[in-house]
Amino acid sequence: MSNSINTKIQDYVDDPIKQQQLYKRTLIVIVIAQIFGGAGLAAGITVGALLAEDMLGADSFAGIPIALFTLGSAGAALLVGNLSHRFGRRPGLAIGFITGGIGALTVVIAAITNNVILLFVSLFIYGAGTATNLQARYAGTDLATSKQRGTAVSIALVATTFGAVAGPILVDVMGEFALSIGVPALAGPFILAGVAFILAGLMIFILLRPDPLKVAEAIAIRRQNQQEDRIGKNTEIQPINKRGVIAGTTIMVVTQIVMVAVMTMTPVHMGDHGHGLNQVGLIIGIHIGAMYLPSLVTGMLVDKFGRKIMAITSGATLLVAGALAAFAPTDSLVVLTIALALLGLGWNFGLISGTALIVDATPPSKRAKTQGAADVFIALAGASGGALAGIVVAHSSFTVLSLGGGILSLILVPVVFMALRNN
Repeated sequence: MSNSINTKIQDYVDDPIKQQQLYKRTLIVIVIAQIFGGAGLAAGITVGALLAEDMLGADSFAGIPIALFTLGSAGAALLVGNLSHRFGRRPGLAIGFITGGIGALTVVIAAITNNVILLFVSLFIYGAGTATNLQARYAGTDLATSKQRGTAVSIALVATTFGAVAGPILVDVMGEFALSIGVPALAGPFILAGVAFILAGLMIFILLRPDPLKVAEAIAIRRQNQQEDRIGKNTEIQPINKRGVIAGTTIMVVTQIVMVAVMTMTPVHMGDHGHGLNQVGLIIGIHIGAMYLPSLVTGMLVDKFGRKIMAITSGATLLVAGALAAFAPTDSLVVLTIALALLGLGWNFGLISGTALIVDATPPSKRAKTQGAADVFIALAGASGGALAGIVVAHSSFTVLSLGGGILSLILVPVVFMALRNN
């Protein structure tokens, strides 16, 4: 079996045309899987806080679901990264998605039995799907050139849009379906999430062959051997550019904290001012669309104008979003919608520029493990943002939270310049 696999990989190593064909086929598989994965992650974002508020009976606990599944995604990111490093993208991503699907279906059981402890455990497991959905973006970059990486990331994120936007829009439909089978309405979207994540995992497991990361590693080894033959002595494998990794991770961590904090409390803020679940689903759907839909353009901008410029643009966009959300009239859906759309767009700029920096800074042999570690910090940042958001709003206001998040995003400017000053 091992020899057969090695022979298949070698066929791609020896043929640049096959490499490009595999690159394109990998993107197609990732796109299809991300459509399902996007629908899965949208459920927790849209109704997670509302479900916790309903079961626990207090606004101050509304940030717990986001905190739990982002905390769960931190552990999953490390696990998926290590599995991908050892065995390839296919088993790592497939296991991550299926685990997230099991967690989502267990959330439904927790809601039926009104078991808060089971809810917390289930949300933690559900986080595996969120982490895997995010890590799948790296698979498209394994065989991409340095001038294709931003675009490759963006294609995966655009695919996520279709599922992620459909999820919130289907909140009412899934709620009615849930009620028809004796399940609480707010648990309905998690039924969709469970099925969607499991389908994404099966799609990856069946179709992602040969494994793009293993092919990329084999290509890197061949190039190293060729270089040694030309020079006549041993050469070191490309080292990790630690400064690039730190910069990319910092960009994604800051944008994640700001985005998750404001997004988490927006449904609760709207509910407190008389807006219905349908309106909440619409605004969150637009927000998620803004997180992913501009990705194709963002990817091209990152590849053309550079990672640093787009990272700083991310900070500026998040500042405007925070200010708008803070001072939006409570009865104005238009202003709040614009704020949440900008919040998603700023996150998009930061994620794609940060991801490209990390891919640039790592050789294929160390890429998956480094990417998994970076996503751990991103997940922990999201968990912190989600947990603190409810506390901040409970003891001050949504205005303070939003404005504080916008101001925090300005830290990207000095950090990016210090980390990349000689690049």
